[in-house]
Amino acid sequence: MFGPELGHNSAMGHKRIWGLTGGIGSGKSTVAGLLATHGLSIIDADAIARALTLADGLAIPAIRQAFGDAFISPTGEMDRGRMRDWVFANPVEKKRLEAILHPLIHTHTEAAIADAPGEVVVCDVPLLVESPRWRQRVHLVWVVDCAQETQIERVIRRSGLSREAIEAIIQQQASRAMRLAAADIVVFNDGMSQNVLAQQVTHCLQHLGI
Repeated sequence: MFGPELGHNSAMGHKRIWGLTGGIGSGKSTVAGLLATHGLSIIDADAIARALTLADGLAIPAIRQAFGDAFISPTGEMDRGRMRDWVFANPVEKKRLEAILHPLIHTHTEAAIADAPGEVVVCDVPLLVESPRWRQRVHLVWVVDCAQETQIERVIRRSGLSREAIEAIIQQQASRAMRLAAADIVVFNDGMSQNVLAQQVTHCLQHLGI
């Protein structure tokens, strides 16, 4: 599915900034890899967040102060599993964590965009639809879409999480309908081979003149 590319954002200079999103298990990272094979620069917001919460990461002092040593592992990084369980069960705590991480992610993403080669930069953002800031910053929204049952099966295979845990994560994310409503480009990734998925991505890029 194609929609009009959004207007130019002067704050980003001459570069076109595309947002790439999709629910957990949608195959968003696979599509990001396919876009990279076409020479597009990919900025992974989740990878930036992970780096910020590693041992000696810039977010660690604030996380330790806000949540205590119990949420810092013996190796000095944020205990992601414990934090995930805590913030999913406590919306107020989720907002506290976001208040620490989101400004840092924003700053590092801006720097990465400025340094990225090429005219088009793709920002891989799991929660793009949920974030008004991100929606305002990108010119075009790509959504990787599949059925919820497909999401669950994929995440079980790769992570070993229970169905209940995965369903809880999905409930915390934007609904499939919300993502599709926000999309300019939809890549359907359900029941198809890698080759067919790659052809779909190529077709979308050709439509956009890439």
